[in-house]
Amino acid sequence: MSKPAGEVVAIVVGAGSGSRMGAEKTFLNLAGRPVIAWPVEVLQHNKNISEIILVLHNNNVDESRSLVAAMGWSKVTRVCAGGKLRQDSVKNGLDVIRDCELVLVHDAARPFLTDKLIDEGIEAASTTGAAATAVPVKDTIKQVDENRIVTATPPRSNLMAVQTPQVFRYKILKDAYDSLSVEVTDDAAAVERIGLKVKLYPGDYENIKITTREDLELAEIIAKRR
Repeated sequence: MSKPAGEVVAIVVGAGSGSRMGAEKTFLNLAGRPVIAWPVEVLQHNKNISEIILVLHNNNVDESRSLVAAMGWSKVTRVCAGGKLRQDSVKNGLDVIRDCELVLVHDAARPFLTDKLIDEGIEAASTTGAAATAVPVKDTIKQVDENRIVTATPPRSNLMAVQTPQVFRYKILKDAYDSLSVEVTDDAAAVERIGLKVKLYPGDYENIKITTREDLELAEIIAKRR
């Protein structure tokens, strides 16, 4: 894969309160190291990543800076506090970037990031301007009304479960977040709202997001195998 003409900056977002987990997820122990250490270590050693920005809960900023120093993450240039919503945190990260060609956004709670997911996302976004990793859904999905009555069953062949990383040309993502006036659940949705198309590229079923205790138990199994 050819490297893009400019720098690729990674924003790692983990500013949530961990309400569903009952604890803040970013610094939970996963096979002997904090959850956040897993994806950041991969980004640190990936040849296509120029810079890493961590956007975390305000309570964890000092601890994160200590971790950065202890781990020797030379690519981490900023550790900043996030906002109330995920989109506020991503915008905080975008606002401290000087300039770059591409921005890669990844959830700190997805520990099993790989070079393949990074590199293929960069390659796709270099061509299309906007790319997100995704996997086909395995379950049948039901659309329901406010009373949980089924209103539609969309065909699985048209459905994908979107993950991170998501990669964009910097200006596209910056413009999308600067104009955003509603809540969105991922970066691709912000870009879609300004009328641009997002390319989906193959994800990884092990690229799970740790949201519940059950997720953490599954992550321990994957981590030990790796």
